Amino acid sequence: MEKQINKQINFFEPEMDSLVRKDHPYRKILELVDFAGLTRQLKFLLNRKYGRPGYNIESGFKGLILQFMEDLSDRELERYLQENVAGKLFCDFKLTEKTPDHSYFSELRRKIGVERLAKLFNKFGDKLKAKGLVTNIFTFVDASKMISKMSLWEERDKAIAAGEEKLNNQNIEKYSADKDADYGCKGNKDFWYGYKRHVAVCMRNGLITKTAVTKASITDAKGLKHVCPKEGMVIADKAYCVKPAQDIMRKNGCHSGAILKENMIGKNRDKDRFLTKLRMPYEGVFSRVNKKVRYRGLAKAQFQGFMQALAFNLKRLIKVGAPPLIFG
Repeated sequence: MEKQINKQINFFEPEMDSLVRKDHPYRKILELVDFAGLTRQLKFLLNRKYGRPGYNIESGFKGLILQFMEDLSDRELERYLQENVAGKLFCDFKLTEKTPDHSYFSELRRKIGVERLAKLFNKFGDKLKAKGLVTNIFTFVDASKMISKMSLWEERDKAIAAGEEKLNNQNIEKYSADKDADYGCKGNKDFWYGYKRHVAVCMRNGLITKTAVTKASITDAKGLKHVCPKEGMVIADKAYCVKPAQDIMRKNGCHSGAILKENMIGKNRDKDRFLTKLRMPYEGVFSRVNKKVRYRGLAKAQFQGFMQALAFNLKRLIKVGAPPLIFG
């Protein structure tokens, strides 16, 4: 009798396709990106000891994409996939299928690691370039803070109790739980504890082409080496007009479009106003990305940086009307 009831329930179970609107952003992303091809290099991570049999790497990775697209914790992502029909559709889970728990996603991030994710991000970027969606003609470059912890009163008290005069970048590692994080500063007043995100954005369609995470104390100019293109013009603010940044641009065969400081020889205010107008539309890249660091350690912060960039680009592809991206 019980089996007959289950069969009837399954028979009347609505089709997933009919429960998600046709113009849903998740549908559009699935139409644009060949996730099976993109994640093919991660297939070897699967084995029977890892996760419940039936969870494939493509579904798991798309779950991570949702996590950073919707800014969810592991437990929030677990519940999201349990309750959100569009999320189930995106990750290729059936309506009544058991979805992964929070521990699955933390283990999946560990299994993938930052090096494999970097290769996948570059693979995605190569396809964007092949489709003409990104170029190196004009590249916007900037850096922003990634905050690991809002206050360090407990760490400061420990430092003072140990005989330190104050807490700073020379001793923070001794008292902080995150040994890679330190203090950063933008201008003269904007201080934070954590890391710094360096980003390069192609100015054709506003897509992120490179991203790197460093200690917060690394200057924007020194961090440029991680995201500087190999050609074209680099559009940037005054932090990049200094010699270290200019040397990196010259080494990479780039022309500098950095705004000059007021006391610099060759300062042209009309040119700098023009460059400021060019930069303004791309400043919004940072306003759409969560500045809170999710994990401890530089490698995990870099993983977060890559995933946030991928999530941003996927949303952006919808807006620019990109063609399908098929990965061989």
